[in-house]
Amino acid sequence: MMQLSDEQFDQIITRAMNELPQEYIKGLENVVIVQADDPTPEQLEKMKVDHHHVLLGLYEGIPLTQRGSGFSGMLPDKITMFKSSILAVVDNEHDLFEQVKRTLWHEIAHYYGLNHSRIDEIQAKRS
Repeated sequence: MMQLSDEQFDQIITRAMNELPQEYIKGLENVVIVQADDPTPEQLEKMKVDHHHVLLGLYEGIPLTQRGSGFSGMLPDKITMFKSSILAVVDNEHDLFEQVKRTLWHEIAHYYGLNHSRIDEIQAKRS
């Protein structure tokens, strides 16, 4: 497995953010993007991830499509990128960057209220 410092991983995340369509990035409000080595047991349980799957990223918050008119003063939504999980599924630097970019886009799509089937449809059209 590739080795990567937290600083290097953060730089890849930043580069990926810069390459995503900026209309989606500019629309992110009150969202923090963080990194962690691995998901917590609670995160894995919440997402129903079994031992045959990996969790690459996680959006935690209230999607825009579910917010009411009184939504304000809330803690930021959070997107967590899991470094060890991502490193486990890539073989080289190019694949690492592409996986980070794809995972970021996927989690940002959840912020906008897209479910997994809709995300898959959009990704299939982009490929």
